[in-house]
Amino acid sequence: MMIQARATLHRLGGATAIPSWGKLWLAILNVYDWEGMNPIPPELWLLPDWVPIHPWRWWIHTRMVYLPMGYLYGKRFSAELDPLIESLREELYAEPYDSIDWPKQRNHVAQADLYAPHTHAVDATFKMLGYYEKLPVPFVRQWGLDKAYKLIVKEDENTGYQCLGPVNKMLNYICRWIVEGADSKAMELHREKLKDFAWMSGQGLMMTGTNGSQLWDTSFIGQAMVDSGLIKRAEYQQLASSILNWLDQCQIRENPRHYRTAYRFATKGAWPFSTREQGYTVSDCTAEGLKAVKLGHPVSKQRLRDTIDLLLTMQNPGGGYASYETINGPEITEWLNPAEVFGRIMVEYAYPECTTSVVTGLRLFQQYDTYRSKEIDDTISKAVRYILHAQRQDGSWYGSWAICFTYAAMFALESLRHAGLNYENNDQVRKACQFLLSKQQSDGGWGESYKVCPLLTQSCETGKYTQAPKSQVVQTAWAIIALLHAKCPDRQAIEKGVHLIMQRQQPDGSWKQEQIEGIFNQYVLRLTQQLYVACTHLGAISYPNYKFSFTIWALGKASQELGL
Repeated sequence: MMIQARATLHRLGGATAIPSWGKLWLAILNVYDWEGMNPIPPELWLLPDWVPIHPWRWWIHTRMVYLPMGYLYGKRFSAELDPLIESLREELYAEPYDSIDWPKQRNHVAQADLYAPHTHAVDATFKMLGYYEKLPVPFVRQWGLDKAYKLIVKEDENTGYQCLGPVNKMLNYICRWIVEGADSKAMELHREKLKDFAWMSGQGLMMTGTNGSQLWDTSFIGQAMVDSGLIKRAEYQQLASSILNWLDQCQIRENPRHYRTAYRFATKGAWPFSTREQGYTVSDCTAEGLKAVKLGHPVSKQRLRDTIDLLLTMQNPGGGYASYETINGPEITEWLNPAEVFGRIMVEYAYPECTTSVVTGLRLFQQYDTYRSKEIDDTISKAVRYILHAQRQDGSWYGSWAICFTYAAMFALESLRHAGLNYENNDQVRKACQFLLSKQQSDGGWGESYKVCPLLTQSCETGKYTQAPKSQVVQTAWAIIALLHAKCPDRQAIEKGVHLIMQRQQPDGSWKQEQIEGIFNQYVLRLTQQLYVACTHLGAISYPNYKFSFTIWALGKASQELGL
């Protein structure tokens, strides 16, 4: 098997054709020369903050990865040469290691991996930076390294050494090892948190995209219990109490330790995607946390007002909500995207899903408190206009955080419901329902393809709805919830979807895991067989609890609203 794998690697051009992030890791391992890397100068962090391309303006996942990458590039750190490394140098390349012209490999990326080719702008930028790298100014380079390292330390301390995710954590880990040594306190704290990301399963070593999705999943399960009526049953009171108590403890009650100096957005009053300790929030996570705790009032009025203060600051001028922060840089920055395997990663974007979560959270809050009521009304009005504007001509919304159109429709139609818009009184809601109904499969369910996509005809890759070979219970649940939000009059279509979910339920009450539900970042992996092209997104992420929370939610909501 390994011989076949090496033959395939050599057919693709050898390790010289690996994308830039892989080039960096190979350079760290000393099986690739740093001269084969496009420049990532740490001096970028010395630019004035007002410069439109300053790294602090990039999307947070991009800047937090390129921060330690720039440090490692500036240090030219590589492992010490040993027999293992020498043997890898022989194995990985289709030509002798010492004969490789490394500068010519900087833009050499196998076609199978090339999802986002460099623009002329980024190639020109790399060329200019290459001239600088030939004669770097030593004190400026050291100044840039010092600035980058201070920011790396602040990221570690802001997150309890979890870091934003495993990609920048492992890079930070190496940076701290270089400076402080293997036996330092920083390394001890980093090692302690490694177990939060990696574990061994029946399929081998697995890795999470963050240190979990605890808040995200718990908030949906809590809301599903309410909409299904389960929360009123005596046997679920203890469960509901436990959920509310955990949500109470999970709220972030202060801004990051290093707030402004680490280019972090406020977090006081926020809820995270995962845990309070990790310390990052996303607009929809804060809103879904707010919705979940309001069901039982375990959180003080002042802390909920802190949440409102935060959410009101996160709206963008166009009315929409982005993920971690407001949009801080121009979209033209995408022309400088250096990562060949990811698209739309340079700046934040507004999303219908995030915007809807905030709209519904704010509207629910208004049922209990008059705090900043006029500002909330104005915010919701702007957000609803954004959602209506984001709808496509065919009635759909494109989802960026799960697969794909059914997911986005569920969120968008929920926000429009809170604005008083439904199938009966609004043309755009009717178009959305007609779009969903046109995609219902013969078995009554819904399913969008993402995994095997002949000729790249997959929903998330092409931006077009592509039927999966088989309906999926999670996407069926999303479609049912969406139609119920819209007050769609096609009761028969909803009943068919409900029956599909019920038929798929296992004797123990569970549902089997079907296709992966989540996506995160436009990314593509193309296998080189001529028969098909396999596509995914970075963190084509499995959310195993979705098959419980949303199925229960859909069944319960249909039961409560339609008497099914």
